[in-house]
Amino acid sequence: MTLNGLYVPLVTPFDASGEVALGALELLARRLLADGAAGLVALGTTGEPGALTDAEKQDVIGVAARVCRERSAPLVVGAATAEELRRLGEHPQVAAALTVVPPFVRPGEEGVLAHFAHLAELSPVPLIAYDVPYRTGQYLSAGALRRLAAIPGIAGVKSSPGGINDDTIVLLADPPAGFAVLGGDDPYISPLLALGAHGAIAASALVATADFARLVTAWRAGEVSEARALGHRLALLSLRLFAEPNPTVIKAVLHAQGSIPTLAVRLPLLAASPDTVAAALESLERRGGVGTQR
Repeated sequence: MTLNGLYVPLVTPFDASGEVALGALELLARRLLADGAAGLVALGTTGEPGALTDAEKQDVIGVAARVCRERSAPLVVGAATAEELRRLGEHPQVAAALTVVPPFVRPGEEGVLAHFAHLAELSPVPLIAYDVPYRTGQYLSAGALRRLAAIPGIAGVKSSPGGINDDTIVLLADPPAGFAVLGGDDPYISPLLALGAHGAIAASALVATADFARLVTAWRAGEVSEARALGHRLALLSLRLFAEPNPTVIKAVLHAQGSIPTLAVRLPLLAASPDTVAAALESLERRGGVGTQR
């Protein structure tokens, strides 16, 4: 499969009773695609999958798959285990799985490559490796990512190394054929696109979807002046949206915009502080900057 453009990871909204608000999720998914997202991501980190029951996870996938099917849009689903991957075969609309590098155990690059080769062999859909070393504790060099790209069934990488470093430069200077590099560190998406990334998986795009979609399009079309100016504004917005653990600020902003019924998150997360939320809303509302969602 070819992965290009903006993919937006869904939050899991909760209602006043603490249940998953599936109706709000459906409306949010429809709005994101209408505002320019190429596809959606369900059960990524932004969706708090660790705090959901198995039944809730299947409900979330079902809603996202239905909306994507109606819009002929690809759906990516977070799945890290063999069983989670096998179950994706029950949903024809799922185009790929977002699979994190094994966290905590730090198996080394050889262990990571063997792990992904095993999962790719049994998965019914291609895998996008989620490379996020500040969460997993396992760093992957450009050489390891090239070897990962050579594994059948690996479609790309969500690149979230915490910035842009030497390995980022080396990888994008000569990207592997048929291997998508998608920006995953929201404040650095614009410079990563400038280096040649294929798109982004950006939680910040939940509250500024059309702007992030335009950012991807502008860089890929070579419209440098517009892309640079827009990228600067979106990077500052992203810093404010990630000032507290994701998705706490984003959920509060979505609630303030009327997109979800509550700002609630589940433990171990706590709601974002009012001052942090106010700063994020100020970034959205500032004239001459990024516009609010319609």
